[in-house]
Amino acid sequence: MKNIRNFCIIAHIDHGKSTIADALLEATRTVSEREAKEQLLDDMELERERGITIKSHAIQMKYLANDKVDYTFNLIDTPGHVDFTYEVSRSLAACEGAILIVDAAQGVEAQTISNLYLAIEAGLEIIPVINKIDLPGAIVDTVKSQIIDLLGCEDEEIILASAKTRIGIEDILEAVVHRIPEPEGDPEAPLQALIFDSVFDPYRGAIAYIRIKNGTLKEKEQLKFFANDNDNYLAEEVGILGLRKVRTKSLSAGNVGYLISGIKDVHDTKVGDTVTHLKNGATKPLPGYQDIKPMVYSGLFPTDSDDFEDLRDALDKLRLNDSALVYVPETSAALGFGFRCGFLGMLHMEIVQERLEREYDQSIVTTLPNVEYVCYKKDGTEVIIDKPSDMPNPGDIDYITEPYVKAQIVCPSEYVGAIMKLAMDKRGEYKNTDYLDPTRADLQFDFPLSEIIFDFYDKLKSISRGYASFDYEYTGYRDSDLAKLDILLNNDNVDALSVIVHKTKAYEYGRKVCSKLKVLIPRQMYEVAIQAAIGTKVIARTNVKALRKNVTAKCYGGDITRKRKLLEKQKEGKKRMKQVGNIEIPQEAFLAVLQLED
Repeated sequence: MKNIRNFCIIAHIDHGKSTIADALLEATRTVSEREAKEQLLDDMELERERGITIKSHAIQMKYLANDKVDYTFNLIDTPGHVDFTYEVSRSLAACEGAILIVDAAQGVEAQTISNLYLAIEAGLEIIPVINKIDLPGAIVDTVKSQIIDLLGCEDEEIILASAKTRIGIEDILEAVVHRIPEPEGDPEAPLQALIFDSVFDPYRGAIAYIRIKNGTLKEKEQLKFFANDNDNYLAEEVGILGLRKVRTKSLSAGNVGYLISGIKDVHDTKVGDTVTHLKNGATKPLPGYQDIKPMVYSGLFPTDSDDFEDLRDALDKLRLNDSALVYVPETSAALGFGFRCGFLGMLHMEIVQERLEREYDQSIVTTLPNVEYVCYKKDGTEVIIDKPSDMPNPGDIDYITEPYVKAQIVCPSEYVGAIMKLAMDKRGEYKNTDYLDPTRADLQFDFPLSEIIFDFYDKLKSISRGYASFDYEYTGYRDSDLAKLDILLNNDNVDALSVIVHKTKAYEYGRKVCSKLKVLIPRQMYEVAIQAAIGTKVIARTNVKALRKNVTAKCYGGDITRKRKLLEKQKEGKKRMKQVGNIEIPQEAFLAVLQLED
């Protein structure tokens, strides 16, 4: 065990995490020149396209250090986005050290700080690295002072590197050997193995990626999973994670590898769960496990209602690879049959939508994303609301609570005023400002989650010219003055356009939706009334004017009363049409409500 080093790489998005990982694999000759490519550990097409890590990956490397000793490195690559914080925390629990990467041109950003705190809480040894030092805009001395303030480390402990030009990679490998402690654990103790990730293989079933904390795991042993009711699994195959899986038949304390045990569903290999022997196993699991909880809910409906079964199949297949995706069938009067889906955040929702469209050729309509509220009724019962149609009658409601998050925004000082205004518009509660250096501020707010899930990040990037970075963590529920806003077309409620809003914003939101729909709904032969209402109270209204048929065209010459007679007859006909008229809402109307502009 003294020659094993388990470590991960943490960084803000786009600070060069995947490029450093590629450079380490190349330097340790884990990959040949023929196999080498950019973002080697990111095997999803979307990851490569967007330049982000969506799934965490693990790989084992062999390194001959300067002291002529062979070391085994287990590198666990982690997602950088805030939506996947729980996955990051479990990956950190499988390591003893972390390489903290900071961009030499961007400096310390919000997720740098948040991931660093996760690593410190997990008790990891931190190796600070300033990447991209060869960029013309690199401000190495400023970034050094930011890291020293943040970590309290010495100047010489910070490694200067450039993953693209392979500067400093050898220094990072030597720092891993000398600074990161060897793993602890007893190979003779009862087995405790942490699942830090799992993937689905169509031929082998769910494959768990594990870190052995104590004990030894061998093939053909009977196993149990603490978070799973079914406790009779057989270790069919055990091995280490090279560029491809390498079967070793056993894994002992301190090592990282994979376990195949014939599990058919990736939901049974839960991230953070503990594996032990069925007989003479550990009595308690490793700490820190929690069920992954969706934060954002949205309805997914097929554009053509005949494609409902195809969408169900696509979601079933996608769920095999994405244990965080949850969904239940739902129906909408406007959109027909579809699914109510729970996502970790907006990025997760975007990725699921894009994968459904690309990989499974689905054409879908998405309803407005919203969060899960808890409504307490006057009779003492409580109702969980994850879609507006679940909201009870206003007269039955005692109070409603909504989820809040603690947010951190790191930005250049000159944008502080504009960001404060944006935060107040989004019902943010100001907490504190820290200055990382004279030019960069760290702002802390409490936000209702519903206010930041949709367009907050885009607006933040827009007003700060792309320089602000944003990170948040969930803190719990608070009382809030919320109402269900219905959109009515000729007095018919369109449930797919309903939304839960704060009462102070209801009028403004209702007016915007009505104005948008007025443009998008095609004109009918009769007038269409568009209304926004809370309960029975209409708070905004507009009309789509009727198309006028020229009924007097055939009337030539004669008295004016002949024309009037024809117009009166038309008016009577329009009244009848209004009673039986069915308005077709174009698909763009549902999408446009998602993109309301101020």
